[in-house]
Amino acid sequence: MRILIIGGTGHIGTYLVPRLILAGHEVSIVARNSRPQYVEPDRIWNRVQWIAADRRAEEKAGTWSKRMAAIEADVVIDLLAFTSEENHLMVEAFRGRIDHFLHIGSIWAYGPTRQAPYEEHFARRPTTGYGIGKAQIESDLLTACRRDGFPATIVHPGHISGRYWLPIDPQGSRDGVGIYEKLARGDTVHLPDQGLAMLHHVHSDDIAQIIQRSIDNPKASVGESFSAVADYALSLLGCCHYVASFFGRKPKLSFVPLDELRTVVGDASFEIIESHVCHSPCSSNAKARRLLGFASRYTTEEIYAESIEYLLETGELAI
Repeated sequence: MRILIIGGTGHIGTYLVPRLILAGHEVSIVARNSRPQYVEPDRIWNRVQWIAADRRAEEKAGTWSKRMAAIEADVVIDLLAFTSEENHLMVEAFRGRIDHFLHIGSIWAYGPTRQAPYEEHFARRPTTGYGIGKAQIESDLLTACRRDGFPATIVHPGHISGRYWLPIDPQGSRDGVGIYEKLARGDTVHLPDQGLAMLHHVHSDDIAQIIQRSIDNPKASVGESFSAVADYALSLLGCCHYVASFFGRKPKLSFVPLDELRTVVGDASFEIIESHVCHSPCSSNAKARRLLGFASRYTTEEIYAESIEYLLETGELAI
């Protein structure tokens, strides 16, 4: 099939593009830069048909819809839509002339966890601008599918992870290698409250697997949303214990009330930690397993191990 990917050079595309090409599909990517961000182009990536374009600039200029309307594809995968308006342009450009449209959303569309594990049919209660945008796109696509037969599938990833970049760290932040260095050396790591807030990571190859299985099984996937997450979530406490054990240590932890944590970690880290604590995501991937035959390849522990090994290999993490 002719598959068009909007984005495709970053976290998800690193794993998705090779999967699709090796499965025999013709893959075109619309992106600003005609090369993958995290890997060197090889014989697989050299088979990609590149379309150089700046989506945001063309949307602003009013030329994006014309570009999309000129592209012939059987399947469209949109990795880069964040608002209902952006998604609407895509739906109108491809309505009635593609077999499948896949939008990559986020578990932030679900909002803070009230029931765990969260299932796709539970109510959406997003609280952030990002989550609200993703939830609205999902609602728009499912409505278009029901009313007009627009062949939409939505995939909601957890914390997107992979070998070549740092996952959300065991403190619930993005503090570079700082938390990993502290856990490796036995230095103190400060956790909010009792460290029981949850993180739900997913490896990008598992996201790619769900996308590929959705394409291969349109009867099961069209009109559906799927959570793309590891088989189980881990608490911040659990993440700290695992990463420390990777270095043969037990974590040295200090528990700080969330409303006092800002003074310890600083404003930037606190905002990220607070969002993760308030959401405390814990979702189920049972629907993808049941309808698509999905089988997760990576646990959160394996995600951390792969990333840490890469950091050690490249010298980014020195202990």
